[in-house]
Amino acid sequence: MNYDFNRKWLVKKFEEIQRRTLNAIEQLSDEQLNWKPDEHSHNIPTLLRHIEGNVRQRIRNGILNEAVTRNRDEEFSSEHMTKTEAQLLVQSNLQIVIDVIKNIKDEGLRDLQTVRGRERTNLDMLHQCAAHYSEHMGQILYIAKLILKEKYKSTSV
Repeated sequence: MNYDFNRKWLVKKFEEIQRRTLNAIEQLSDEQLNWKPDEHSHNIPTLLRHIEGNVRQRIRNGILNEAVTRNRDEEFSSEHMTKTEAQLLVQSNLQIVIDVIKNIKDEGLRDLQTVRGRERTNLDMLHQCAAHYSEHMGQILYIAKLILKEKYKSTSV
């Protein structure tokens, strides 16, 4: 297994998620940031809290063996967040992931953690997190596009 390839790919992917999410948030006001399409949808702060919970459980607890807890139900309760708070949350949580990937040894990537009753390697978990966070980034970008319409500036460049 070429762990260096995986490490480089994962760092690049999480840096992209961080950059694009921050670029979308930068375009929004505090009011726009907290908007949601309807009562059954999430707003951007809820998505960011959910990503934070996942980082706590899969990265900090699962890989770093920190004794942190996660209250998944609480992540989905609506809360108001300022743009600055949202930016700091994105920066800090994704930087944790990036730093872990840059510093984890090959053995650490092979170590196992139990996810929903199934053992998975930390490498598998990091790839799963990349996919999961990409899905939520897409939701965040879509919400920003809904709000800003023609004023939205693409984050993909």
